[in-house]
Amino acid sequence: MTNPNQQLWEKGDFTRLAATMRESGEALVRRLGIKKGLRVLDLGCGDGTTAVPAAQLGAEVLGVDIARNLVAAGNRRAEALGLTNLGFRHGDACDLSEIDAQSFDRVVSIFGAMFAPQPLQVAKEMVRVTRPGGQIVMGNWIPGDPTLVAEILRISSAYAPPPPAGFVSPMKWGLESEVIERFTSVGVARDEIICERDSYGFDYAGTPEQFVAEFRTYYGPTMNAFAAATQSGREQALNQELEALFRAHDVSSDPQRTRIAATFLRVTVAV
Repeated sequence: MTNPNQQLWEKGDFTRLAATMRESGEALVRRLGIKKGLRVLDLGCGDGTTAVPAAQLGAEVLGVDIARNLVAAGNRRAEALGLTNLGFRHGDACDLSEIDAQSFDRVVSIFGAMFAPQPLQVAKEMVRVTRPGGQIVMGNWIPGDPTLVAEILRISSAYAPPPPAGFVSPMKWGLESEVIERFTSVGVARDEIICERDSYGFDYAGTPEQFVAEFRTYYGPTMNAFAAATQSGREQALNQELEALFRAHDVSSDPQRTRIAATFLRVTVAV
């Protein structure tokens, strides 16, 4: 059977939302010191929002994602762009056994591996496949943060069924204390872990209300929330709450364009 995490991210079409994240993805990659000759692993890569710019900087890049539709979309993008140094593969951040130990200079996961259900296994595997002297870089949404994505997930969870027993919230990856505990437990020295707040932008060619409709139609967690809200007769309330959120955070001066920044925790681990 398909695991629940794979079902979640194969639902809808995340490429529609990823298209609004390209500019910030490129800007983030430019700050990571990626250059020709480095080997980069992008975990939870989607269709390449960070993997593509890393390859365009000359690195040899492998993108791994749990969603097969996103892997296929990433390979189509790489082919269309002529990036022979970039490939995408179906895989699980909890189990990278098909990847050799110490084989990458950078292991990057921007809003990807945080959603894998076994966080200690994720930390262990990221450290295992990173070369000595290499780096792990994660971007994780922060619980309780008042900006866009953390609020989308908070609002959506209030309408969705309770999680199953043993569920570990992916938002814990946005807590510095949790990040430190997870990486030190797999052998990383505390001094080698840096956590900083950073900002990531969304740029959508449409109104905030239309942007909400994109999340409702194509983003797995929001899709699940709307399915549950429809059953309980609260569909309109959820839609109104999300539209109010998007309008409140929109900073675009163009009424037909939505620009929203969201805060995240940028984690850098020296291996």
